[in-house]
Amino acid sequence: MIQRLSGTEPDLSDDQCQTTVRRRATLGPGPSFHSEPLRQAVTTGQEERCYDPNDPTLTLVDGEDDMDFELNEYKSRRAKMSCGHTVTPTSLMNWCHRLLDKGETRFVCGQPGCNVEWPCEEVYKKALMTPEEIDYFDRTLFNRAKDYLDIKKCPGCKSLVMRKNLNDLRVFCPVCSTNEANSFEFCWQCLKEWKRPSPYSDRCAEPGCVSLSLEILRRCPEIIFEDMVNITGCPSIRACPTCGLLIEHNKENCKNITCRRCKVKFCFVCLKLTEECLSLNLGKDPHYIACVSGIAPRQTSIPVWKKGK
Repeated sequence: MIQRLSGTEPDLSDDQCQTTVRRRATLGPGPSFHSEPLRQAVTTGQEERCYDPNDPTLTLVDGEDDMDFELNEYKSRRAKMSCGHTVTPTSLMNWCHRLLDKGETRFVCGQPGCNVEWPCEEVYKKALMTPEEIDYFDRTLFNRAKDYLDIKKCPGCKSLVMRKNLNDLRVFCPVCSTNEANSFEFCWQCLKEWKRPSPYSDRCAEPGCVSLSLEILRRCPEIIFEDMVNITGCPSIRACPTCGLLIEHNKENCKNITCRRCKVKFCFVCLKLTEECLSLNLGKDPHYIACVSGIAPRQTSIPVWKKGK
């Protein structure tokens, strides 16, 4: 699944610089669930939401609304989230939309130093969401999560399949194999049925089986950085050296970026992790100068994300 350009989104690389990257993102055919008309449809015209003070399933308290970052001073009593911070239904709803606008795939507390992830069920309940709003958030989050979880549609039954072995292009579909007399396998790369053994390690035996991600890396133009000097010949698109997500630099700011998927910081030029790159470049403004190790060549393979390592 290839990620397409979806606009610029700023990513903080560290305390000294900020680099904007554009995620190559979409999940194939179908509507985009993160759309402004749909968002307006589930939020427009609603008055402030307030908790039922007699709801025994909520822990209601008085005091500050920890998610009211715009200081709207909502009237509802505050409910405690699982992390201990407090919300009102409206402030929680607004914070959830801010997370979606940032491209997040999880609901996390917005208080500094608190990275607790809230369960969707808790968020939906305490934001007093309607069924339509729950459907909107569910679809949006799932649509994005397919990129992060490496999920594709089986070409046979169209059910969603998660690849267990990220190094194996030959994938078994449990749904098709349950319904059919014989097991059904398909190629993760070209999404054709795997009919016969393949003598290749990077494709199946079917004609035209190519990696679109590798084609993008091979054909993308070179980038001309606007804020860095003496750096020429660098490809404009890189695969994250940790998880393989394709990222396009938007030419602005420094060379160090943070991957949207794995959150690892790396240098777009030499492809070393940011910490290692900076340790080798000790001159003035090391974020904005050429790397002593030079420009990493175009990538000819996609890194496999070894989660937990």
